[in-house]
Amino acid sequence: MPKLKSSKLKIAVLGYIVRGPLGGLAWHHLQYVLGFKKLGFEVLFIEDSEDYPACYNPETNEMGTDASYGLRFIDESFKSLGLSELWAYFDFHTNQWFGYQKAAEFFQSADILLNLSGVNPLREWSVQVPKRVFIDTDPAFVQIRHLSDENARNLAEQHNLFFTFGENFGADNCEIPSDGFDWKPTRQPVVLDVWKATKGNKNRHWTTIMQWDSYKTVNFNGREFGMKSKSFEALLDFPSQTDETFELGVGSVSAPRDLLAKKGWKVTNPLIPTKTIWTYQDFIRNSKAEFSVAKDGYVKSQSGWFSERSAVYLASGRPVLTQETGFSKFIETGKGLLSFTNPAEALEGIEQINKAYDFHCRAARRIAEEYFDYRMILRDLLDKSL
Repeated sequence: MPKLKSSKLKIAVLGYIVRGPLGGLAWHHLQYVLGFKKLGFEVLFIEDSEDYPACYNPETNEMGTDASYGLRFIDESFKSLGLSELWAYFDFHTNQWFGYQKAAEFFQSADILLNLSGVNPLREWSVQVPKRVFIDTDPAFVQIRHLSDENARNLAEQHNLFFTFGENFGADNCEIPSDGFDWKPTRQPVVLDVWKATKGNKNRHWTTIMQWDSYKTVNFNGREFGMKSKSFEALLDFPSQTDETFELGVGSVSAPRDLLAKKGWKVTNPLIPTKTIWTYQDFIRNSKAEFSVAKDGYVKSQSGWFSERSAVYLASGRPVLTQETGFSKFIETGKGLLSFTNPAEALEGIEQINKAYDFHCRAARRIAEEYFDYRMILRDLLDKSL
């Protein structure tokens, strides 16, 4: 594993939990906080409300400025992981801090901040941190945004280090446009201790949780970079080609749930399995395996992106069959993790996993251990930042 250049670090992790209080989204951020704590660093999760109505309430399915639901969610989630007092939320609308009350002071002596997905503004108390890291989890779309949206670029320019889940960025076959920033590869860290591998059941469903349309299709230099809805077009009739059951926890108002059900997909309300961080784990462990697609833009650009959700399926000992984005160049495939580029390859992957299900379950956990262990990912990230 990489050797850290410093063993005494103070780390601010900027993320999105109060405003997006859903189990899967929360785990993406929590594993950074929990991982840094386990490595012995002083760490604080800090979130900013932004200055517009950005708080999602799953009970009302509305966006607003009231953060009360999200504040309860983050408090309960952090307590359940032994992370009490390690979060803070700044509410711009009321000019109040919630959680840890001295977050602004924490920044004064912090060595590094990580702005996960770049979803937090940098304010006067955070721009003073020497190392300000932008972690891009949405490759191609982030770079295009920096080339077309002045506000997005201005935020990025407040950082001085750049990492991306698009591990293939800069390769000859990668079509992510250069936005002028020096992007280095990284991927989702997984704290394997809290993702126990359990015995799989081959009689259960193939599952995934997804947004049909995260936002509008992006047009750049005459090319369209679409969402999962675009990637799904070739697979609409997929359930009729096999005896397997495929369960989709599918979000977004544009999702054609009736059509999907008619085509044989089992459509689930995603707010049920994502109600807490633990119901999310239960949903994954109660799955046979994951079957999923990637955003059309990740595929077209051959970004090398890999899903943080798929990473925890693997950690849970569940095989993953997912759409190729170029990630197989960096992560071993064929055992536990299989990729496809068309429906025929997807059917072949289903058959392979079914023929040796227990083998692929064990291999899935091994892939998580070898490629997503937080100790490797976070140490590498810090070594390249300091």
